[in-house]
Amino acid sequence: MKPWLVLGAASLLAAAAAPSPSAMSAGERAFARCVACHSIEPGEDTPAGPTLHHVVGRPIAGRPGFDYSPAMRRFALEHGRWSPRLLETFLAAPESIVPGTEMSSEGIADAAERRALIAWLRRLD
Repeated sequence: MKPWLVLGAASLLAAAAAPSPSAMSAGERAFARCVACHSIEPGEDTPAGPTLHHVVGRPIAGRPGFDYSPAMRRFALEHGRWSPRLLETFLAAPESIVPGTEMSSEGIADAAERRALIAWLRRLD
């Protein structure tokens, strides 16, 4: 078989396996903002952020072995767990809610987008 034919077939298979933007849910599209720093796989923290698998209801700054910022650890002492409401507030303006957080996102201004992201994350659990 010709090498270019194999590569072409592999590219077509990869494209067919990836969901089109129109087929993705609003939550998946919102997660595209997060994927540079966060995984959704169980136990797969990245150097930049903890996995978001089971984040809803999880203790804040509670992933064993992840090096949370002092600001996030202080926030955890005050608030305990990530409720959907607290996550939505945090995602709207991370630095305003947790001054000194190392999360570099400016936040998600659109409330519907935040709610879609949180609902999608909950379905992954």
